[in-house]
Amino acid sequence: MVVDSFKFLPRSFRPLYEGRGPFPGEDAPVWARFEKRLAESRIALLTSAGIYLKSSQPAFDLEREQAHPDWGDPSWRAIAASAREADIGVAHLHINDEDLLADPEVALPTRLLDQLASEGVIGGTVAEHVSVMGYQDRSLKDWRGETASELVAHLQSQGADGLILAPV
Repeated sequence: MVVDSFKFLPRSFRPLYEGRGPFPGEDAPVWARFEKRLAESRIALLTSAGIYLKSSQPAFDLEREQAHPDWGDPSWRAIAASAREADIGVAHLHINDEDLLADPEVALPTRLLDQLASEGVIGGTVAEHVSVMGYQDRSLKDWRGETASELVAHLQSQGADGLILAPV
């Protein structure tokens, strides 16, 4: 199977991503070959919608973001694959949370991922997906120093072989 990473981008965006070359400070664009077959792989979801579990997790820090508009909460939340709509909260200043609360699948398509697993397209899913607030400060200092390594460790502990970014 050949994956077209640009299939759902507007055609005018494709040249910006496809031929961009490395960013400053990179030797080459970030790329990792996917070694396993999808049908044998456990897949996780990462949403940038600021989703959290209302009963057991704090919301993302909107108060600080309102006071400092160039800042974005760099923390993350583990979201159980079994979470129901009623369990979900959304904390994000840059998206309409009413739509996400009406149908969290828009930002965290767990049912669709489960369907792919039941059809044998993927080997399975993780027990806990992850959520972040997509808007971040330009330096990405906290992401580079803390968040990214925490997310990787969590996903590895879940046995994830691959990650689907579900941006909003």
